[in-house]
Amino acid sequence: MWNYVIPIVTLIVGVAIGFFAGVFYLRKQMEKMQSDPETLQKLAKQMGYNMNKQQMQKVQQMMKNKKFR
Repeated sequence: MWNYVIPIVTLIVGVAIGFFAGVFYLRKQMEKMQSDPETLQKLAKQMGYNMNKQQMQKVQQMMKNKKFR
């Protein structure tokens, strides 16, 4: 019986820890991105958008108002 219970419990705990670590990492990246306009510009280019300074400032303001916590 323990041959089935321990792997299942380990899998569930591993998935939960991985999920929370991923959320923490993503939040940190978003916080870092809002203060670094070059990163935002690079991300926008990857998505196919070409943003000017005014649009960049608007996006940064929106991200600051959001507070990723």
